[in-house]
Amino acid sequence: MDKTPYDIVIIGAGSGGLTAARFAAQLGAKTALVERNRIGGDCTWTGCVPSKALLRAAKVANEVRNAARYGIDAGPVSVDMVQVRQFVRSAIEEVYQYETPEALEAAGVDVIPERAEFVSPSAIRVGERTIAGKTFLIATGAGPVIPPIPGLGDVEFVTYEKIFETDRLPAALAIIGAGPVGTELAQAYRRFGPQVTLIDRNFLPRDEPEARQALRSVLEREGIRFVNNRAESVRNEGANIVVEAGESRTVCDMLLVAAGRAPAVAELGLDKAGVKYSVRGIGVDDRLRTNVKHIYATGDVVGKQQFTHLAGWQAFQAVRNALLPGGGSGFTDLVPWVTYTDPEVAHVGRTEEDARIEFGTNVRVHSRPMKEVDRAIAEGNTDGFLKIVTGNDDTILGATIVASRAGELVGEFVLAIRNRLRLKDIAGAIHPYPTYSTAIQQLAAEATIDRMLEGTSGMFIRGLSRLVR
Repeated sequence: MDKTPYDIVIIGAGSGGLTAARFAAQLGAKTALVERNRIGGDCTWTGCVPSKALLRAAKVANEVRNAARYGIDAGPVSVDMVQVRQFVRSAIEEVYQYETPEALEAAGVDVIPERAEFVSPSAIRVGERTIAGKTFLIATGAGPVIPPIPGLGDVEFVTYEKIFETDRLPAALAIIGAGPVGTELAQAYRRFGPQVTLIDRNFLPRDEPEARQALRSVLEREGIRFVNNRAESVRNEGANIVVEAGESRTVCDMLLVAAGRAPAVAELGLDKAGVKYSVRGIGVDDRLRTNVKHIYATGDVVGKQQFTHLAGWQAFQAVRNALLPGGGSGFTDLVPWVTYTDPEVAHVGRTEEDARIEFGTNVRVHSRPMKEVDRAIAEGNTDGFLKIVTGNDDTILGATIVASRAGELVGEFVLAIRNRLRLKDIAGAIHPYPTYSTAIQQLAAEATIDRMLEGTSGMFIRGLSRLVR
């Protein structure tokens, strides 16, 4: 065993592990980062980065195909998936250059490219050596769920871990799973040309009903087929694959399984460390400590909300709790999420349903369609809407945005809810025109004025105005 223990040993170099390692090193802690695969994890290699690059390429194909609406003749669209894959890989490499072992070593982090396995609560085996740590942070993320569908094991399929490596453009793509991953890839591939079918009982189940309907209308208009049932069986039929779901039969030559992600807890030797876990993840307390108090866990492996930005935030909190006096919660209700389709779907805070359950009739809902937003009109991106949920005193409780730049807009509401702002606070802050954010100020101002002029106070204000006139 290496004689000098590390102050902190971080297992997993995805978003959470990278954030934790850099912060720990900044604090002056002797830090080890152990990763059995590629530094950057799912987000860099098989998730956020490649999917957004693929979506960008698909959006370009769609814009070229529809260029005539802007008075531009671009001719027929031809998609070269070899070149698309190269564009995706170039995006990955651009991001990865800041995450290389050399970059981390320069920041004071010892990078160990091995599989980690606990041999005791205070030591792990990495390759041929054993290292000790005063504190451990498990940030191993999650992997794709393969549902127990009869016949699935007998056919060739891909998950998000492999689809970005393919350079084959299928004639027909079937996707099992209509969550964010399945939905984003469905739109991307449809815009490249293939027929696409989304198979699932639920479509974006975490989002508000009107958001789901708005996006579904766009996807159906683009030609995506929906099968509102769970896949019941899969089989080969000649060169094709057949997916049966209820009374529906889908034939494809490429099958994507996007049925969710499960915490990566296998092969870590957690039993030898005395850490309690299950298939649903590693149990932690409010400060992200496992039942073994010097071993922490963060991000997707905890088994709750699976977002890169949450994993990074939690990792920072975990290191702060482990290496500094005091501490704070590693959990928050204020986690925004975005589905990066076109239009994007973004949400933060309470949904209307949640707010009404909690506050009853003391809830107000304010909305504006994108077809009334000048910038959206000017760009021809009028699908979607803005929706703000407030308390009876107009304190902002939640927001849902379906728009071209929803992911960029939702951050304003994160700050508003965090700081308990009211609509009048947003209404009084000048937003640049013409932007998509103009809609936020306009809706807030409209609601504030309506509130000000209702009831007895409204009569009094109108009376004062008459006196002034």
